[in-house]
Amino acid sequence: MTSGTELENIFKQSKDLDQRLLTIAEKIINQQRLTDEEGVLLFEKGELGFVGALANHVAQRLHQGKVYFNRNFHIEPTNVCVFTCNFCSYSRQYKHRDEGWEMSMEQMMDIVRKYDGQPVTEVHIVGGVHPKMNLEFFCELVSRVRAHRPDLHIKGFTAVELDYMFRKAKLTTEEGMKRLNDAGLQSLPGGGAEIFHPDVRNVICADKVDGEGWLHIHETAHNLGMHSNATMLYGHIETYAHRVDHMSRLRALQDKTGGFNCFIPLKFRNQGNDMSHIPEVSVIEDMRLYAIARLFMDNFRNLKAYWPMLGRQSAQLTLSFGVNDLDGTIDDTTKIYSMAGSEEQSPSMSTEDLCDLITSVGKTPVERDTLYNELKVYDMPTV
Repeated sequence: MTSGTELENIFKQSKDLDQRLLTIAEKIINQQRLTDEEGVLLFEKGELGFVGALANHVAQRLHQGKVYFNRNFHIEPTNVCVFTCNFCSYSRQYKHRDEGWEMSMEQMMDIVRKYDGQPVTEVHIVGGVHPKMNLEFFCELVSRVRAHRPDLHIKGFTAVELDYMFRKAKLTTEEGMKRLNDAGLQSLPGGGAEIFHPDVRNVICADKVDGEGWLHIHETAHNLGMHSNATMLYGHIETYAHRVDHMSRLRALQDKTGGFNCFIPLKFRNQGNDMSHIPEVSVIEDMRLYAIARLFMDNFRNLKAYWPMLGRQSAQLTLSFGVNDLDGTIDDTTKIYSMAGSEEQSPSMSTEDLCDLITSVGKTPVERDTLYNELKVYDMPTV
């Protein structure tokens, strides 16, 4: 929680602050939007304590100390992929598919059935881009999941997967999204966004859907009444200006549709990929990034730290830098970050574990559904 004293200290130190930073602080307090130039300035000049105090002020105003999580599980149909993203430690090229995995329809339904009778609210379906797992295949999967458990919210398929499905089916984005929505798909994850700017994208993931294509797919989903998440892969070859450009494009689409549930910064991990020579950024830079995202993304109510990627301790630390969501309990099926060297090699936490993580820093755990409807507020005695 940010106290009035902390903010007062910022202004007391104004003699030592760059006057432009003081202007930014005043805009944040007055709930005014930052420009792209001011976003870059925060990355260049904003020290951790400064951006952290302001980010906490915003998070407290929006959420009064509440931190959200949901009960979810993942299905990863395959890690075989036709694309070759340099930062990816997860996928295996189609010609080397014997080194990866390919799940059958029944194997995936077995995962869903494993949670019968358990109070999970969401299934998250995402994986590689397999040429034989086409739009028809995934429409059938979604339909079967919906028929088996109608109460389960189905969130699935990155814009990269969707773009490939639609092109292969010779359908427009609008036609393809409508078909999946009719089958039972309810929302989209935020993966595949990486960095939108072509100067970066053409180096790290040149062969998959570009930034404009990613934004168009999400806008199409929003226009169908679906919601989605937004991500940004940071800490590799991008500049501060590239980060702000990326966030600015997301902010503009959110102004237009209001369809994004949350923003999720994703830290680049350098093990087992073609960018392993690039060192990972520090925890300090992680926290600055989250704090600045909270300040700049003023129309995104929710800022999520994906704890399997950051690790539990760092994810807990983000709660002091503007974050109000830690994602979900997540069973140990998700391998995207464990294969890239994240701290969490078997990412699974019980509800009690998550609540302990949140309450130990003085926050209030709140179980939510995918659309941020509050299902249960946990108080200290309950936990």
